[in-house]
Amino acid sequence: MSGSRAEAEEKVGSRQRLQVKVNEYKENQNIAYVSLRPVQTTVLGKTAKVYLVPFSLSSYKPDQLKHSKSLLDKNSNNEVACKKCKKAEIKKTCRRILTPKMEATSSKAESSLQKSSLDVHAESNKWQYKSTSDTVILSADTESSQDGDSDEGTTPGMDDFSGLSPYEKKRLKNISENANFFASLQLSESAARLREMIKKRQPPESKRKKPKKKENETGCRRSMRLLKVDPSGVSLPATPTQPILVADENPLLPPGPLEMTSENRDDNSELFKGFLQTWAEVSKTRSKNTEKELSSIKSYKANLNGMIISEDTVYKVTKGPIFSMALHPSEIRTLVAAGARSGQVGLWDLTHQPKEDGVYIFQPHSQPVSCLYFSPANPAHLLSLSYDGTLRCGDFSRAVFEEVYRDERSSFSSFDFLAEDASTLIVGHWDGSMSLVDRRTPGTSCEKLINSSLSKIRTVHVHPVHRQYFITAGLRDIHIYDARFLNRSRIKPLISLTEHTKSIASAYFSPLTGNRVVTTCADCKLRIFDSSCISSKIPLLTTIRHNTITGRWLTRFQAVWDPKQEDCIIVGSMAHPRRVEIFHERGKWVHSFLGGECLSSVCSINAMHPTRYILAGGNSSGRIHVFMN
Repeated sequence: MSGSRAEAEEKVGSRQRLQVKVNEYKENQNIAYVSLRPVQTTVLGKTAKVYLVPFSLSSYKPDQLKHSKSLLDKNSNNEVACKKCKKAEIKKTCRRILTPKMEATSSKAESSLQKSSLDVHAESNKWQYKSTSDTVILSADTESSQDGDSDEGTTPGMDDFSGLSPYEKKRLKNISENANFFASLQLSESAARLREMIKKRQPPESKRKKPKKKENETGCRRSMRLLKVDPSGVSLPATPTQPILVADENPLLPPGPLEMTSENRDDNSELFKGFLQTWAEVSKTRSKNTEKELSSIKSYKANLNGMIISEDTVYKVTKGPIFSMALHPSEIRTLVAAGARSGQVGLWDLTHQPKEDGVYIFQPHSQPVSCLYFSPANPAHLLSLSYDGTLRCGDFSRAVFEEVYRDERSSFSSFDFLAEDASTLIVGHWDGSMSLVDRRTPGTSCEKLINSSLSKIRTVHVHPVHRQYFITAGLRDIHIYDARFLNRSRIKPLISLTEHTKSIASAYFSPLTGNRVVTTCADCKLRIFDSSCISSKIPLLTTIRHNTITGRWLTRFQAVWDPKQEDCIIVGSMAHPRRVEIFHERGKWVHSFLGGECLSSVCSINAMHPTRYILAGGNSSGRIHVFMN
């Protein structure tokens, strides 16, 4: 017994006692962090292995990891018993450390958020100081290589516990995995709570507050009058405000006949009475010239060259732009009529001298006068049509403007005579409808109201020979209708001309035979069609390039035929110097009327005398320019 005990003591003495310093454990937000990395120290050519157990600083006790020295002083003869005691002691230690940790994880997670970062830092420094003084002395078996029961499937650091059985190693591995799981759970809960705390502590977005306006503050550089204060500083009494009555710019004139009263003359003057009497006596109708042979272009040009303008033949007749013009067919006197945008109708008798004595202005309408004609049956009658929905006849013999047709719900654009005796009329509306008016019936209503296929109607013109046909100029299309088939429903045109690409201004038949149609379009083209045979299609003969862009402030151009020479058209021009031009139906230039200083503006609306070489042009200021032999 004594020999075996001595041998055991020698073996125990030969074992090297190693003092291993426990690795520092870091804790972030009170979460247990364990380093399983073994610390190897070489002493006397032998390697000592150290086994570390996970634990938390919050549940740490200084004497927790110190093993009893009795385990090292036992009899070495019973090595198996020593190993069993060592394994049991390790099991107890692990249970004592890990079991309370797993049970109190949830409660510690809540308490850990309440600790500040300064407390955690102080506690970690305190533990670091203590850990330097406390050491754990573990007995290391130098013959552990004989216990080769290591499990290769364990986590890193667990295979160094060579003194444990496989079951104990597996048990210790499960305990470590559970500790890591609860640590990660605690980390996610802490992060979520931290986010909530950050959101709660984040200040709300504050909108910029507008500075309050100070009441009764005197503004800088404001006059005493604007502040309603007299020079002494006393506030002025408030003046009572009276409602301002805004008068209608274009009030409708009362229905019924209107007296022919001149706006620029005294109605009782002898001059005005003589004017009315003179034009009442001029009642001869103009001679029919349908069988008259056309003069040659050479003689026509010679007559045009003899037409001149002077200061005596230029005068402002109306207020505002001129929208329509007409020349009386008298052979002995020269009378020019002009319709203005203001609703005025101006008459100028050029035989009177001085010229101011021959101008008379009337107000039969309240809106623009877009169409004027002297009656073919009685030249003493002047018919005028306006946007205000009225059509009136000025009778010089009675000195009255009679109302022929009235429709306040619509706006009229143009009209023409269906019969040679001027008893029936066709009236075009801006909304695309047409009216058939019979002057022989009492009242001021129409006989028929027809809805056309056009969205707008700008001009209406009747064929001079076959008077059942009439042509209308719409927004983009030109239609020819037969008056014998007019009904109240929407009618279809006989012919449609769709060659125009932009807005159309006018369309007129040639004055003697009606074999040609001239159109004016905003695409800077004048088109002439062959209407000698009205069938399903009318061919295009000529296209004349001409600047028709007048702009906003000028009246639109309208190319019209010369009633004496129906193969020539008259149109205004934008060229400099200002002029009025005449073209042949084949597109050739014929003549330009230049007036020098007497013609310094654009004449948009022009009219030629039916038998004499007299041309009258009106501009957008109400001025009339007359060229004559």
